[in-house]
Parts: sequence; C-alpha cells; structure tokens
Amino acid sequence: MKQTYINKHISPFKSCFKWEQLWPSRCTHAQAMFLILRNGFFHYASLITGRRICKRMLDYRLLNRAKLCVFSIIAFSAIIFLIYADSLVFNKSKTSAAEETSEVFQAHKSKARIRSAVIRVQLRSMKEEKDDKIDDGSDQIILVAPFNVTEEERVAWFRKKLPEFKIFKSNNLTRQFHGRVLEFFSHGCEAQFFMTWISPASSFGGREMLSLESLFKVHPQACLMILSRTMDSKHGYRILKPLLDRGFKVHAVTPDLPFLFKGTPAEAWFHELRRGNKDPGEIPLSQNLSNLIRLAVLYKYGGIYLDTDFVVLKPFTGLRNSIGAQSMDMVSKKWTRLNNAVLVFDINHPLLFKFIEEFALTFDGNKLGHNGPYLVSRVVERLGKRPGYNFTVLPPMAFYPVDWTRIGGLFKKPKSQGESRWVEAKLLQLRVETYGVHLWNKQSNSLTIEGGSIIGKLIANHCLIYNHVYSS
Repeated sequence: MKQTYINKHISPFKSCFKWEQLWPSRCTHAQAMFLILRNGFFHYASLITGRRICKRMLDYRLLNRAKLCVFSIIAFSAIIFLIYADSLVFNKSKTSAAEETSEVFQAHKSKARIRSAVIRVQLRSMKEEKDDKIDDGSDQIILVAPFNVTEEERVAWFRKKLPEFKIFKSNNLTRQFHGRVLEFFSHGCEAQFFMTWISPASSFGGREMLSLESLFKVHPQACLMILSRTMDSKHGYRILKPLLDRGFKVHAVTPDLPFLFKGTPAEAWFHELRRGNKDPGEIPLSQNLSNLIRLAVLYKYGGIYLDTDFVVLKPFTGLRNSIGAQSMDMVSKKWTRLNNAVLVFDINHPLLFKFIEEFALTFDGNKLGHNGPYLVSRVVERLGKRPGYNFTVLPPMAFYPVDWTRIGGLFKKPKSQGESRWVEAKLLQLRVETYGVHLWNKQSNSLTIEGGSIIGKLIANHCLIYNHVYSS
C-alpha cells in the first residue's frame, strides 16, 4: 500500500523535475512523505515563478506592441513630411521671385550680354497652378486647321477658335517672363541654351530627355531654358526633376510672345495673327511659331538654340554666330540647304533680324519647311558675302552628319563584321568632326534603338540617367 501510494503521488514529481536517476528503488514511508512535501513546495514555488514570468512576458509583449505602434506613426509621419516637402519645393510662391526679379532687372539693364550658373528654380503657387490650368493636349486639336478648305474658310475657322488658343493668352507667368529669364541666366553659366516645346507635357518623353541628358553630359555647368507653357507646370517639373536633383540647371518658362516679338519685324505680323487677320495654314501653327520663337529669343538674349531631338556629343563653347548646312554639293563643296535645328548667335545679331523679317514678310503656313530650313537658306543665299553680318556656315558633319532619309541606319545593330567595322568607323568620325546628331524625330520616333547600333552606343556614352529606357 505504501509503495502504491508513493508511486501514485510521487511519480508525477519524478517526471516533472526529472529526478528518476536520484529516486531509489525502495524507500521508507517517512522518506516518501518527506519527498512529497519537499517536491510540493518546489512545485508551488515553480507556479509562483511561472506566473511572474508570464506577467513579465505579457508586459514585454505589450511593450513591443506599443513600440510597433509608435514606430508606425513615426514612419507614416515621415512619409507625409517627405511628400509635403517635395510639394513645397515646387509650389514655393513666386512672391520672392518677383522681388529678386526687380533687383536683377536693374542689375542687367545696362548689360548687352547675359551670362549664367547655379539654378534657382522659379516656383508656382497652388493658386497660380489652378488659375493657369495646364494644357492637357486638347489644345493640340484646335491648333491644327481643317484640311482641304479654302483660305477664306480656314481664316473663318481660325477667328472662331481664336479665344481657345492658349498660346496667345496672357497670365501671371507670361507677365513675369522677362524677369524669370534674367534671373535664371544671372549666375554665370558655362553657356546658355534654349529649346522650345509647344506640345503637351505628357508627350515630352524619352527622346527629349535623351537630348537634355546629352547636353548636360557635355556641358555640366550650362543653363538650359525650355520655352513652354505646358512644361512650366507641376507635370513638367516632375519630368525635369531627375536632372534638377542632380544639380543641373534646367528650367521651363512660359514665354511672353508679344514681348519677344516687340521691336522686331514680327511684332506687326503677330498682332494681326492674334486679331484673326492671318491665315494660319494647314501646318500646325505651333510648329511655325516654334520657328519664330527660337529666332526671337536668340535675338533678345543670345545663346544656343537646339531642337529637342538633338544629341550633343562635344562642347559648343568654341562656336559663335554659326548655322549648320544640312546638305552640300560634293563637287563644289558649297552648301545646298541650311537648317535651323541648331543656331548659335550673339544677342541682337543682324542675321537673326533678317531671319525674323523674312518670316513676317513671307509667312506661308501651307508649305512644310518654308518658315524654317528653307527660310534661313533663302536669307543666307540672298545675303551672300555681304559685309557686316559676320557668321559661319558649318558643314553638314557639324550638326547633321546623317540626312533624314538615311537616319534609320543609325538605329540598326550590325549584322556582319563589315557592318561592325562601319559602325566603329562612323563613331570615330562623329567623335572627331561632329558637335551633335540631329535625330530627325519625325522620321525616327517610331524606330527601335537596337543594341550595338550607333545610336545605342551614343546613348551609352553620352547619357546620365535613362540610358536603358530610350529604346521606346
């Protein structure tokens, strides 16, 4: 009975505390009772200790949950702060800019030339963003006149649609244009570049960014101003932000067209156009206005104009008062056509004045190229070697090493050793003789940039950020 009692009541302690190795095969009743009492005490103590441990574990879990909540709140607050801070960078009010503009304007009033360096991005307030609603592309529909109609019908259409042409409208941004230009170019830039963009900001894509990146690869201290109502927006700022974040000086500004054309032969022409007394022609008016804007902005401020489908390969700093030939007679070595995709001119240069005069006198919105490449070709041919103009016509290899009819060859990868040798020879020639390559975007924008092609290799060597996305 005693042994049965002991086995019944003590065996659990044996298994719980693992004392089997210490438990004798036989023991007295007194010994057994002593062990029961002692083990019971230890069991009670263990229960007390276990409760304390459980309480501590519970406290620890609660503390961890509290820490997790606090961390989540801090992380969420940090994300909100970053979003808010990014918004502030763009949406800073132009009040301070207006004050700076006044001072800079006085400082530059007597200067004949504008120089440039550290960017101070002119920012827009949310109210201005709302007031000056960004072009969402609908404007592009009405900018194209109807086809197959008489001149009278087209002019009547133009007068009816004239109030909807946003490019003619004035607002806070257009009124600040001159001051913003002076402020942007007032910090001693290596060179000052201009581009124009009259299409929606949403269509400013990889090919355009390729042009910008190549420019800053060669001219890291240059300043680039994009004359564009659509890019002078929150959307446009976000497109340019990767370059701005790396310290490059690029800025989109809404142009004031009446101011740009004031004091030039285009002033009266533009005045009549805004009144609906001119035939805009079948070619998109934005294209022809871009031809005029580039001439006017160089005449007003001086600098370098580039099309947005131009890849820069080497510095322009050694060029002055230059225009490039698109084609040349191989026998006589005389140019046969010039192009206006690249222009390098001093402020108030007389040849620019002649270009603007020709535009106003001979404008024809129905002939492709008439107000652009053919215009500069007509004027230069007419002037001949007349003294007082002082400019240089560069050979086609300078800006247009490949004609638009053959541009597709630069996008294809070599398929044989002979083609590979041609690619390497062409790249060497471009490095030595060419300032940049005009991609003739209208002909090449649907082409894929194949790996190993000339354009593919140029991208790899002359881009800063997106060299892996330009194949679209």
